Amino acid sequence: MGATGGFIVEADGGSRGNPGPAGYGAVVKDDAGRVLAEAAESIGTATNNVAEYRGLIAGLRALLALGAEGGQVEVRMDSKLVIEQMAGRWKVKHEGLRPLALEAAGLARRFRVTWTWIPRERNSHADRLANEAMDAAARGETWQASEITSAPESAPVVEPGAEPPNTDAPTLFDEPSAAPAPAAPAPVGSAPAAADGRSGTSGAPGVRTADGDAGTAAGTATSHDRRGHGWMPRATRVATSLLLLRHGQTPLSVEKRFSGLGDPSLTPTGLAQAEAAALRLSRQPYEVEVIVASPLARARQTAEAVAARTGLTVLVDDDLRETDFGDWEGHTFAEIQQRWPRELAAWLADPDTAPPGGESFASTARRVEQARDRIVKAHEGRSVVVVSHVTPIKMLVRFALGAPPEALYRMHLDLACLSAIDYYADGPAVVRALNDTAHLS
Repeated sequence: MGATGGFIVEADGGSRGNPGPAGYGAVVKDDAGRVLAEAAESIGTATNNVAEYRGLIAGLRALLALGAEGGQVEVRMDSKLVIEQMAGRWKVKHEGLRPLALEAAGLARRFRVTWTWIPRERNSHADRLANEAMDAAARGETWQASEITSAPESAPVVEPGAEPPNTDAPTLFDEPSAAPAPAAPAPVGSAPAAADGRSGTSGAPGVRTADGDAGTAAGTATSHDRRGHGWMPRATRVATSLLLLRHGQTPLSVEKRFSGLGDPSLTPTGLAQAEAAALRLSRQPYEVEVIVASPLARARQTAEAVAARTGLTVLVDDDLRETDFGDWEGHTFAEIQQRWPRELAAWLADPDTAPPGGESFASTARRVEQARDRIVKAHEGRSVVVVSHVTPIKMLVRFALGAPPEALYRMHLDLACLSAIDYYADGPAVVRALNDTAHLS
């Protein structure tokens, strides 16, 4: 196949001894054969098949880092086993490969993938990278190499609402959300799957509490206990809980256009999503005491739905607004790539770089931190619904985790999703939920 208008991922892996010193290599190309990204790593002692799967996963992750989610992709490998298993024609029988196959399949679902087996001589680029990694493994070295050489020429699907880049660094674009009608909330204590099939909570199924009991991972905890969480002494003060609600669908969501300080209103679907979230937040275990929203219309409308259900007044914090995308406002990723290719490449590579006439992600991060500090200080010990946008919400989660900017590549936020963070005056912040969409199912 020719990946017309799309991308090519070539991956390889191997070991010297099977098992033995192992490594993988992966390369991402556009449909003209131009190299966009490379990745390679020595992985110690492993089998050929494990290394092959690791190469595939690295290639798909590199493609996500390029902002190509939703794009057409041809995956080429000389591993018949991996290609046939990923295409669904062969079963994954080896238990040791099953976790890797599940991870690869989860990544692949974020693209439109065609699986192609190729002979080794046609996989020379990835093979060379894999051999460099195996050489390092044989020397007992921990070695890793990765490079994004260029922004993609083909346009990815921009996440709904196109509050674009779902990150404050080279971006990850989310898939369009479905258009659900309001539904009854999930039973308390459950951890339902999110709209994209992932868990609605941010942690493992059981998180150890200070007294050794196994607890739930997040905001669906049966007791919603805000007096301490995780591997630490129990906090002496009640947490300040921020329930982070992303706004509902807008016309720009439907058209997959960048939506920063432009001010579209919610669509009928967006209003239904807001009402579903409001219904959930008006019930146990949520005890909402304060609502704070971005000043933009889509966030205000979502917040007003919650206010109508809870009897509260919406407070507005200007620093919760989405990033200003300047000249790119209202454009699709493809349009931006065509008109501002150099500026786009620079912006994808550096959070300090702003779109023409716009705001950098680094600047957004600073004001979001200020908003967080004001809210937590003003409403200490209370449960606060914060209605905002993709970029501010992802930044708050990253700050709470103490994670680097690249951690944002690993997050996905659906329209009208709910995330939750607890802040302690005498302890660390705790992420209790991420991208929970149980109320939309």
